[in-house]
Order: sequence, then structure tokens, then C-alpha cells
Amino acid sequence: MPGVPDLSVPPSGVSCSGCGAELQCADGGAPGFMPAEKYRSLLSEGAAGLRGAVCQRCWALAHYGRALRLQLPPDEHRRVVSEALRRPPRHGRGPLLLYVLDVLELPDPVLPQVPALLGPGVPASGVLVVGNKVDLLPADAPGHLGRLRKRVAEACARAGLAGAALVDIRLVSAKTGFGMEGLVSRLHRSWKCAGDVYLLGATNSGKSTLFNTLLRSDYCKSRAPDIVDRATVSPWPGTTLNLLKFPVINPTCDRIFRRQERLKEEATKTEDELSSEEKKYLNHLKKQGYLVGRVGRTFQRQKASPVVEFDPDMLSYSMDEDPKHSPKKREQREEFTHNEVKDARWCFDTPGIVKEDCVLNLLTEKEVKLVLPTVAIVPRTFILKPGTTLFLAALGRIDYLQGEKSAWFSVVASNLLPVHVTTLSNADAIYEKHAGRELLKVPMGGEERMKEFPPLVPQDITLKGIGTTEAVADIKLSSAGWVAVTAHAEEELLLRAYTPKGTALVVREPPLLPYISSIRGSRIAGTAAYRTKKPPSLVENLKTTGSR
Repeated sequence: MPGVPDLSVPPSGVSCSGCGAELQCADGGAPGFMPAEKYRSLLSEGAAGLRGAVCQRCWALAHYGRALRLQLPPDEHRRVVSEALRRPPRHGRGPLLLYVLDVLELPDPVLPQVPALLGPGVPASGVLVVGNKVDLLPADAPGHLGRLRKRVAEACARAGLAGAALVDIRLVSAKTGFGMEGLVSRLHRSWKCAGDVYLLGATNSGKSTLFNTLLRSDYCKSRAPDIVDRATVSPWPGTTLNLLKFPVINPTCDRIFRRQERLKEEATKTEDELSSEEKKYLNHLKKQGYLVGRVGRTFQRQKASPVVEFDPDMLSYSMDEDPKHSPKKREQREEFTHNEVKDARWCFDTPGIVKEDCVLNLLTEKEVKLVLPTVAIVPRTFILKPGTTLFLAALGRIDYLQGEKSAWFSVVASNLLPVHVTTLSNADAIYEKHAGRELLKVPMGGEERMKEFPPLVPQDITLKGIGTTEAVADIKLSSAGWVAVTAHAEEELLLRAYTPKGTALVVREPPLLPYISSIRGSRIAGTAAYRTKKPPSLVENLKTTGSR
């Protein structure tokens, strides 16, 4: 249960090192809450006692994957971001905005809000759009990253971001490091150290993960990773609640030269030449994503990263009791010197902008963890006849109502979400019987859970096939995933797609991965399903063995 509050104790003036909220023990439903007993024990050591501590919410996210509900409406998120952007330029030049876009969410529902955030009174110098999570998507054909970048550029243009306002578009994986060295080089080359940088993006776009990766890169001052605490990373939307920051390094000619020499040297290595520790970490990343990169540091000796982000002795308590004071002596924390920060440019992480009409807003934290993909997505393809229905858990449904021939339906969603195919005549009965139960899995909780869950509402869709190797469109079932539809040339299909009431259903034309149906094995006899096939992972800037 949440810890005990104490209304008599004023806020600390010290930020949580996980989310940036001001630490306090008066309101258990507000950001920055820490149980009163723990708060007082740390405060007794002076201001330094609270520095580096995390609030109860960040602790629960890091150790339990559990999100404590907060009374923080979407307007509050926007207010914090808007106020930050309207600060007067500190160095004679407005900030650069790094907008982090989840490529799986295209068309990004928050991107059209960015021009409004850049309205009158905002001295921003431009937007660099970072398409994140490319590691989760398989290469459906050669040139797939170029097509993805084109889709991102089209989304930017529709949102009103073009011309001088759009500095660049970069595709990365903040989690596996793919594209990150290129992003750092782009920032050094074009932005240098001209002004502050703000990370913006929708909740769950991977913004805090990008912040953490940049913190461990050549974009950050060399001592900063030892001093700055990382942002809390969790699948629950809206994790970062206030502004966290790190100082940006000044890319002098000497530093740029040394960095380029390091990158050249690393690009000549093969996997066999890596240390056993590097190989182990690389193999771990290969299991996580299709695209992998190595993010190094030129200006600091590499240190072993701790497995646990937060010191368990600083905040070790069970979810059923208040934290107990630890007798362990706290280590002396390093601090920046005055000269290190007096003229510093900073990279700020901001609160995620809440996505409206999103299915994730209807789910519990346990359900969110099943719905949001965190490892490489393995596409699942089915060949369906007219009169067939496909369920994606109990969060989406597609009925194939009319058509002359069979068509291919490729599901791109979390590997943990079940797909169930049945006849159209049985579909309603299947949903009534199994929604909330193991067969459809999400939502979970049986009849009681489904009583409060919105009903599925239909939308009719007409598509015309363009050939048996290329999908005509994606049917995006809010943030639960999408289904790419491939049909014979000129074949007309009448479909009916369903998502929970109040969530967005989008027909994406052209599709994000048009050749996705080719990533499949043989047909499973007696079923509509094909065997799945997972393409190999690609490691950036690493020679393949024997290529010398």
C-alpha cells in the first residue's frame, strides 16, 4: 500500500532523481511523494540526504513495474512543457527541440500539437524529429529504413513541420543504441553547443530512454553520468513528470577529431575481437531488437554499469509497508563545480504529452506490459476467406465481410498478445465467452473487468488489392498494434474493424511495412496460420567475421 503521508511537513525543494518531481511527503496522490518516515529520516541528514533519492512512484516502477496512480491531468503536462519552452533564451539563441516519435504509432497523434507548442512567445530554433523504436520492426524488404523515414517525413508535413522549422529526421533505437552515434554526430555538427535542447514526445515514445542513452554518450559532459541520475524508464505512460537535465559537452575541434578516431577504430572491429563482456551485452541486445548499435564514450574511461539503477539500501521497502531507515552510511555524492555549469548548455527531458483516444489509457499496468512491445516483433500472417474474423486479444477485431478471394492478414503487435481466428458467425459468442479470460488475455479480470471496459465499436473499411506480395493498407487498432492487409490485384475487400469505444482506429495508406507478409514460414496444415519467421539482427558499425 502507499506509504503514510504527513501534511505538516513542507516540500523539500529537492527533485526526485527518477522523475524530476519535487520530493514531498504531504500528498500520496501527487508527484514526488515519499512516505513520511523515510522522508524525515533522509531529511535528518540535511539537504544532501534527499539528493539522489527517488519518490515512491519511481521506486515502485523500477522494482515492481507497478505504477502508482497520480492526480496529474493532461493539461498539467502541457503546462510544464509550455512554460519550459517559453523561458527567455539564455545564450542568445532559442532551444533546439528533439521530438521523439514512436514509429509504431505513425501517424503520431501528438505530432500535430508541436506547432502549437511553438506558437508566439516560444524562441525555439527548430525541431529535430527522432523516429524511435526502429529496432522492434523487421526489415520487410531492402530499403525499409528509407521507407520508414519517408513515412515520418510525410507525418511531419501533415503536422505543419517543414522547411526551416524541421532541422532533420533521424531513425534510432534508444534502447539498443542503433543510430545513436549518428544522432550525436548530427547534433555536434549542426547544433554544436549553441543553446539548450529539449526532448519532447508523447507518453511512451521512449523519450526517457533516449535521455538516458544520450547521458551515457559523447553528447554529455564527461563527468555528468557520475553526477546526474537517470530518468525512470517504465512502460507506464507519463513516467517523466518534471524536467530532468544534463550538461551538453562543447564539441571543440579536438574533441570532434578524437571522437571520429574512436568511431573509425570501432568500425574496423569484428564481433570476435570484442571482449567477453561486450559480446555478452551485444548478444543480449540482439535478442531485444532487429537493429543494434554500440554507444561509446570518447572522453571518459568506461566504467561497469550497475545492474540496478537505484540503490536498494537507500529505498528498500516492500509494497506493503513504509520504508525503514537503513543504517548503511550514505556515500558522498559528487557535485558539479561552478565553472562546469556557469555557461553550460543543458539537455532537458520533459513530461510525456498524453495521447488521447489511446487504448493504453483504459488498461491496468499489468495489461500495458503485455500490450506494449519491448522486444523485436515477430509478424504473424494468416490467410482468411470472406466470412472470417480475426481477434487481436479483446482489444481489436477485423471481420472479412466480402471479397472474391482469400487475402493475407499480417499482425504486427506485441508477441505477448494472442491472435484468434474464427468464423464470422461465431465471433460474437467467442468475444462474449472469452473477453477478460485466458484465450483473449487482455483485458484480464473476467466478467467484472469487462463490465467496466468499453464495448468494441465497428468501422467499415473498403480496400482494393495491389498484388499478392504488397500490402494495400494497415488497419491500426489504436496502440494495440496493426494488421497489414495483402490482397490480389484489383480485388475489392469489404472489412469491418473494431476497437474499444473512445479509442482511435486508423487506416494507414500506404502501409508502414508493405512487404510484411513475405516474412513467414510454411502454411500450418488445417489452419489459417503460417509458421512465424524471425529475421536475423543487424549490428551497426561492426564488421562481419571474415569480411577483412
